[in-house]
Amino acid sequence: MKNRAAYMTGLNKMEIREIEVPVPKEKQVLVKLEYVGICGSDVHYLEHGKIGDFIVNGDFILGHECAGTVAAVGPGVKNLKVGDKVALEPGCTCGQCEFCKTGRYNLCPDVEFLATPPYHGCLMNYIAFPENMAFKLPDKISTKEGALVEPLAVGMHAAKQGNVKLGDSVVILGSGCIGLVTLLACKAFGATDITVVDIIPKRLEYAKKLGATTVINADETDVLAEIDKLTNRKGVDVVIETAGSAKTIAHTPYLVKNGGCIVLVGLAPQDIIEYNFAKIMAKEAEIKSVFRYRNIYPQAIKALSNGIIDVSGIVTHEFAFDDVAKAFEFVINNKQDVVKAVIKIG
Repeated sequence: MKNRAAYMTGLNKMEIREIEVPVPKEKQVLVKLEYVGICGSDVHYLEHGKIGDFIVNGDFILGHECAGTVAAVGPGVKNLKVGDKVALEPGCTCGQCEFCKTGRYNLCPDVEFLATPPYHGCLMNYIAFPENMAFKLPDKISTKEGALVEPLAVGMHAAKQGNVKLGDSVVILGSGCIGLVTLLACKAFGATDITVVDIIPKRLEYAKKLGATTVINADETDVLAEIDKLTNRKGVDVVIETAGSAKTIAHTPYLVKNGGCIVLVGLAPQDIIEYNFAKIMAKEAEIKSVFRYRNIYPQAIKALSNGIIDVSGIVTHEFAFDDVAKAFEFVINNKQDVVKAVIKIG
């Protein structure tokens, strides 16, 4: 077996190197990776070398959205065997802190999350990973779809945070990958009126294909006026911000209805944003935030397996592992065309 990994060696620089095949330890499985998604965070690290307090120091392996096939099992592995297809949940937590013990393990301060410095990611042929964070995929789910379970988990967590339910009206700001999987989750949870807002026509086309009731191009339309018109000035039950834009975040108090809920998913470049809290207080609206996800992978996999959610239409571009540097360059330079890109690990 040969193991190769794609290293970020500097800003906008990548190279593939041969590394050792890891030996699975106690309760670990060795996974032959088959697909890795390119996430916005991967692109941000490559372009800027940091996200907030997480700074890339030295050569670094990107990638955290992944799936593959079990190639070997370590001592003590009970529920997986060689040949099983798995999707990896990329955050390994301590299991002992108050957040882990209360089921909110995504808030664990000691989490080791793939491709979040100082922890390397999964753009490689083989990875050793804890069995309890490697979720078996049914036969009907491909490993390509399995790599999309990670972003889908973010969208499902956003819908859960907003308590989206049957008959709800929802506005989703941003229709990149996270906006689109949030759309799919809201549909699955029963929302009947979903409006998606973006400035990129291709992404809005995909939102419409995936079931958005209405799409709004914010470059061509006054979003606040249009939502007022669509809702008879009442606003919507849930507003979910996925674009990570100061402007769209600032729009949320004007879009939510009295007693509604705002869910903040996207990370804006600025830490401090001017925000109309008077509107929030007058409406007695809730504001919730999303940090990754928790306890969702099994649900997401069942939803995919039963056809309740279909993520297969989200991938617009696929690249070979040997072309990983070109893949990232393409994603960076063609944001108008790329909805979701994946790397096929050969």
